[in-house]
Amino acid sequence: MRDLVRRIDAATPPDRDRAVDALRALAILGVVLGHWLVTALVVDSGTLRAVSPLQRMPELAPVSWTFQTLAVFFFVGGQVAAGGHASARARGATYGQWLRARLARLFRPVAAVLMVWTVAVLALFAAGAGFDTVHALVKLVLSPLWFLLVFTALTAATPLLARMNPLWPLAVVLYVDLFRFGLDGPAALGWINVAAGWMVPYCLGAQRARGRLTSRTTGWALLTGGAAATAGLVLVAGYPASMVGVPGAAVSNLNPPTLAAVTFGLAQCGAALLLLGPLRRVLARPAAWAAVALLNLYAMTVFLWHQTAMIAVTATGLLAGRPLPGLHTVPDGAGWVLARLAWLPVFAGALLVCWAAFRTYEQGGGRTRGGGRVMRVHRAERAATVPHA
Repeated sequence: MRDLVRRIDAATPPDRDRAVDALRALAILGVVLGHWLVTALVVDSGTLRAVSPLQRMPELAPVSWTFQTLAVFFFVGGQVAAGGHASARARGATYGQWLRARLARLFRPVAAVLMVWTVAVLALFAAGAGFDTVHALVKLVLSPLWFLLVFTALTAATPLLARMNPLWPLAVVLYVDLFRFGLDGPAALGWINVAAGWMVPYCLGAQRARGRLTSRTTGWALLTGGAAATAGLVLVAGYPASMVGVPGAAVSNLNPPTLAAVTFGLAQCGAALLLLGPLRRVLARPAAWAAVALLNLYAMTVFLWHQTAMIAVTATGLLAGRPLPGLHTVPDGAGWVLARLAWLPVFAGALLVCWAAFRTYEQGGGRTRGGGRVMRVHRAERAATVPHA
């Protein structure tokens, strides 16, 4: 392990901004932990259904403020994509070559998830599982894929978005919300915000790739301005306090994104800018940097399989013959929260098994006889040198 850490650190170019990779890793971990904490599969008359502790415990809304980190991911994605596109053009690569290379790593692991769950659905129906149970499980697994579709579209539009002022998509979100909430417009208009809302942090990241948004003053302005705007929208305009969807709620801040979700994302981008300096100091330590590099190397595998890991633990727990606290029980009190926290290491262990089984799909290769360790070291070193999707 010490040799691997040393080799990753030595392979890292001196000009690589390790803090950007750390922000991406924190965003992925935020999404994973957030899903594990605000999603429960409850046994109800022989059927599994998904419920949220935020339904019965709205005081847990601050959990969503901590773990809803998608804006940071889009911010980092915009910066890396814009910088990568500029570098590719300087090398003489075409737009098509750059885009194919950028998207290939996104969709290889998706194919593996779809293949496995197609087989799983057929097996569940063959075993007599009800439609409601299968639907709840499949929805949990496939719902994160909306993020990839949006991210793909924004990536493809990077040459245009790199020159766009983030205020333009922010204005679109503002007017869409004003029309649908203030003027009782059709709710379907909100889906415009799926693109416009996440375009705001993506454009901010692209602006940073062009040498802007580099001062701490900008970070503080985004953090305080975004936080103040979000507080005003929640306290005065009546937007939900939770930054994730709550089943049964009349309005979701995330599905589709509202103005409150976008201003909250601006605050997160400001916090990310302020964290860059401290993160660089921490990541000067080879061990810390190796952990970040390895997580980035398999970020898509972690993202795509974390819900499957939770489902696998939940299904295995049914063998106990009774509902297990924090796993199958209704999330309605502090006892459930404590029990769920105790289950998180078990979910992580199941995710580690999924990672071991499917990590090669993300890198586009498999094990070679007698060369497995060499390939692992090579990929770890590549994680320190290649920009990640």
